[in-house]
Amino acid sequence: MEIFVSPEAEADLQEIGDYIAQDNPHRAATFIDEIRSPFEAISRMPLAYAERPEIDPGVRACVHGSYVIFFYVNDATVEIARVLHGARRAAGRFIESRTLSCKAPVSVSTGSNEPA
Repeated sequence: MEIFVSPEAEADLQEIGDYIAQDNPHRAATFIDEIRSPFEAISRMPLAYAERPEIDPGVRACVHGSYVIFFYVNDATVEIARVLHGARRAAGRFIESRTLSCKAPVSVSTGSNEPA
């Protein structure tokens, strides 16, 4: 499935990176890459992840360390909606519309030379 990253999720990643960069700029970049690494697994088997209807109807979650990647499955696409620290209250942080927020798919590095 194609992966789309919402503007809100991109902003979340930027905020996480900025926070970490205050103490360690190099680690901020590598950490954001680590948080993005589950995106490919999510795209391969999105229905394997638990639904979280108490947060928003149709949203699913993938835990990565202290962070939770929230996403929606839309036909042949996966929309990464938010990336939040597990200690943050997730309810209410989702946009009303669950339509795709992004217009172009995002490439996910697989560690090989083949396209994601």
